[in-house]
Amino acid sequence: MSNIQKPVADRLLGIVLIGLAAFVAVQAIQLDVPFSYEPVGPKAFPLGLSILLAGLSLVLIFKPGADGHWPNRALSIRLLVVLGLLLVYALLFTRLGFVPTSVLVVAALARLFDATWTKALITGVLMSACSYVLFTEGLGIGLPTGTWLAAIT
Repeated sequence: MSNIQKPVADRLLGIVLIGLAAFVAVQAIQLDVPFSYEPVGPKAFPLGLSILLAGLSLVLIFKPGADGHWPNRALSIRLLVVLGLLLVYALLFTRLGFVPTSVLVVAALARLFDATWTKALITGVLMSACSYVLFTEGLGIGLPTGTWLAAIT
């Protein structure tokens, strides 16, 4: 990317992200749920994220950052590992369930950024438990418990 100046790269990224935001918004609008959620349905979260993403993308387009440096090789590898962990999270979310998958991924992310095993596991457990309570009790959103429990019972 040495031939592309950072403001140009920021603007290109902003355009690509607006396209992603539009794709997510269209998919969310087309989401057909046979039952009603009160007060927030399953369309609200992806629509809200797509609006936020589009707004931040406009900032990249109209106010690109100053010339900067691309991440070094070590940071680039960490960022790719984060992307891989998020993909694993998406793949295991319904199979393992929300809590176990969240514990594993959050702990792995914490370890990736140099937390000790103890701190990483505590962080994973606390974040998973708190977010589970927030989603289920606070927002009334059911989260998957995992298909592995069906095999046991």
